[in-house]
Amino acid sequence: MSSREKNLLALLLVAGFIILNFFLYTLYVQKKNLFETGFTTAKNNLQKAIVQQEMSGQLAEEIEWLSQNEPDPIAYQEVQTKLQQFAESQARNLGLTIKRQELLPTDTSGVRYNRAQVRIDLTGQEQALYRWFDAINDPTAFRSAFQIRISPNGKDDTLIDCSATLAQWFTPAT
Repeated sequence: MSSREKNLLALLLVAGFIILNFFLYTLYVQKKNLFETGFTTAKNNLQKAIVQQEMSGQLAEEIEWLSQNEPDPIAYQEVQTKLQQFAESQARNLGLTIKRQELLPTDTSGVRYNRAQVRIDLTGQEQALYRWFDAINDPTAFRSAFQIRISPNGKDDTLIDCSATLAQWFTPAT
């Protein structure tokens, strides 16, 4: 072989080596990106699983509380009447004056629970009103007051006018 042939062969070997390295490098980068994507996905799934595991403990406590405090199935008319009577008796006991009461339609959009509602307008002293709200809002009885509007009484500065919608969640009788 002549020196020119040796140089040409060496040049072809170097060019082949460079092309092979370029091909292997691109293959390496693709595999590395694929591995990093899989690793990131696995890491995110692990974090989600950890969060769900932590929440499951909290949910278990909530489910246990709900099973201990769940009300018996009852007709919505009875629930609405009991809610209205309870609100009236608490208002009278605390010295509040009931101006108006209105039975609202029952919300039956819930999957497991329905909601009976009563709107009540009353007047009284501030402390008595707060004690009334404390009696009405009872999580173990599935009862709360919402849409509360408080304003000063126009005739007496020591009294407060209040309009509140009361709700009682219940399991409907089938």
